[in-house]
Amino acid sequence: MTPPLALDIDGTLTTPEGTIDPRFFDVLPAWDAPVVLATGKAFPYPVALCHFLGVPETVVAENGGVVLAAEEVSFVGDRERARAAAEAFEERGGDLGWGAADTINRWRETEIAVDVAADEALLREVAAEYGMEVFDTGYAYHLKAPGVEKGNGLREVAEILGLDAGEFVAVGDSENDVSLFEVAGDSYALANADERARAAAAAIVDGSYSEGTLSVLESLR
Repeated sequence: MTPPLALDIDGTLTTPEGTIDPRFFDVLPAWDAPVVLATGKAFPYPVALCHFLGVPETVVAENGGVVLAAEEVSFVGDRERARAAAEAFEERGGDLGWGAADTINRWRETEIAVDVAADEALLREVAAEYGMEVFDTGYAYHLKAPGVEKGNGLREVAEILGLDAGEFVAVGDSENDVSLFEVAGDSYALANADERARAAAAAIVDGSYSEGTLSVLESLR
């Protein structure tokens, strides 16, 4: 029986160059079970990717801050407090790092993302003062409310779909996938995964990025 999937995007569905591997446009629409895109990206990004893949819009976005399944949308977190902490970070000389347009945060509903070139020590200091936490995904620092995690989002999706979260197979590569791995019944960290993801996963894949993910999906089929 084909298991439902919970897939990270960056570093998991992407090539080392950061682009979506086009093979997923064939593999995922043909997957005979629900596919959840679980990402740190702002809500519109995984929704758009589902649309272009031709799969139902089932997503856990912003590290669990936004969940969409069966046309039900829910939010957790504290965008206002995250925004206030980000402003304090900038007032003390920090830089979010995305330029004036800031398309990374423009459509975020529950958190703020900061470029990894930013002053991490200052960011964590300010976050603590505002009762927030910082996730380092390797692609950005995510300033978010404690307890907002992909794993909780997967639980919610599973409940909406009438499934057990333990039926899902999760694939990912970074710190924000740890809770996803803990909730899913089976989990795979890719060869490019950070140490926390590797320690939490049930298995570590030989392949990196999209190649590794495709090898996992092939083995599951």
